[in-house]
Amino acid sequence: MATLAARRLLLRRWVAGGRGRLLGTAAEASPGGEEARGGGGSDGAIYVKKPAAAAAVTTRDETSVAMPTSFMTGSVVGKRFYRDATVRRADDGNGWTVMLDYRTLKSPAKRPLKLPSRALAMAIAAEWEYQESDGIRPFTMPLMKLACTALERVPVTRAKVIDNLMKKFHQDLVFCRSPADSELTIGVHRKFCSHDFKEKIDPILDWVNTEFGFKPVVYTTFFGGKQEEGLTKAVETILKKTTDFELASIDAMAAAAHSLVIPLAIFRERLAIEEAIELIRLEEDHQVDRWGLVEGGHDIDIADLKVQMSSAVVFLRLTRGM
Repeated sequence: MATLAARRLLLRRWVAGGRGRLLGTAAEASPGGEEARGGGGSDGAIYVKKPAAAAAVTTRDETSVAMPTSFMTGSVVGKRFYRDATVRRADDGNGWTVMLDYRTLKSPAKRPLKLPSRALAMAIAAEWEYQESDGIRPFTMPLMKLACTALERVPVTRAKVIDNLMKKFHQDLVFCRSPADSELTIGVHRKFCSHDFKEKIDPILDWVNTEFGFKPVVYTTFFGGKQEEGLTKAVETILKKTTDFELASIDAMAAAAHSLVIPLAIFRERLAIEEAIELIRLEEDHQVDRWGLVEGGHDIDIADLKVQMSSAVVFLRLTRGM
């Protein structure tokens, strides 16, 4: 619950703003302005002077800082050791990096955190800037964690990631229809066969048919079935053509949504985030309408879903520089 509260606080802070200084480069954010550039030339390189005193820890050296592996588990990884979080061009001019004071940020595997767009680098810098002095809390940094996933996990497990997504595809929630009602599921079949449900789900099924050239099979079991080989291969081809950052985003959305079709519809800009969340929650919202909302349960689930889906969508769009 504390994790979700922290996420919601972070999202409110993003919306509220108040850290406009972060939206520049390291030189723009440093107090010395041009002097802090140290004679940076037209190549866009930025050189920030080293502070007079810098505490030494095992994850930092003179030019870079890397997070411990525990960063990816969500544990608090130590007190804040930097003053400013800024962005700059990568040394090779290809991509952007985040600077914590004068040090370049690296992933837990000590790889350079090279990001595809300035917009994504700025957003991750904002996550670092909003960390409190008493501790760095990874669970309030979803974009940073997704970036580490895209840089470290996806490149070495890409085939496995795609294979797992394709296994989920055959059990996608948009392909499911409730069978006839029983005493325990009274009303579910009526809800899933209602005009309201079909009005929301059927357009997505039509989109799948139009987008991939195959009509999806609809099941009457939540255990799923098997889609046509042509549709399966068409979806798999789309996944294989994605970048590592795009695949990391799709994988995160699929895990939260229990669906691959919904993330692909967002990826192809067919669905907005609000529409996607509504589709994901159709069945559970029906149960809440019937039995009531459990405070500290359903409301937390809703908040968590919004954070997980929204952060993955933001990551995807910022990756594209949108």
